[in-house]
Amino acid sequence: MELILNDENFEKEIKEAKFPVLVDFFAVWCEPCSMLAPILEKTAKEMDGKFILAKANLDESPLIAQKFGVEKIPTVILFDKGEPINGFVGLAGEDSIKEWIKGALEKREDKTKNVNEIEEKEIEKIKKQFSDFAKESGFNLNPDEKTVERIIKGLLANEKKYGKKYCPCRRVIGDQKQDEEKICACIWHKDEIEKDGKCFCGLYVK
Repeated sequence: MELILNDENFEKEIKEAKFPVLVDFFAVWCEPCSMLAPILEKTAKEMDGKFILAKANLDESPLIAQKFGVEKIPTVILFDKGEPINGFVGLAGEDSIKEWIKGALEKREDKTKNVNEIEEKEIEKIKKQFSDFAKESGFNLNPDEKTVERIIKGLLANEKKYGKKYCPCRRVIGDQKQDEEKICACIWHKDEIEKDGKCFCGLYVK
């Protein structure tokens, strides 16, 4: 089933989609658009589960078309997590279009794989740093690897958002002096380990 998009629902639908969204910008009076539509529909069926096929009528999506620079139709744009990652303009042969779609999806998968591999390496690197720090300080890194990875991902998310690895279990308020105290390892971790057997977020234990 095709996803019908317009200026009102476009942003929400493509950002919340669980799969890449292939958007066909068209108009009912456009003959090449009419010829392209069945090719895209056929490919979507053949590649079931790889992407979501969506249609955006220019008469109902003028703002979105302007935002993404759609000046000629048909225009097809592949979105991933709400962001345009590839596209083409005009009508081509069925085989060419299918190859383009497959190639665009493969590039997206390769990019996702590379990002995941980089993140995994970064997590392992930080985990070792934290483990060494714990040993030097006389306590231990939490033996539960899932807990440690969850906390490290939170630290990395805060670093991406705020510029520093603030403890994910503490609220960043925007006051540089106060927030500085929350950078891992925070200023409270030793007292918390001594008192409770672990720091507040559970990264370090006795």
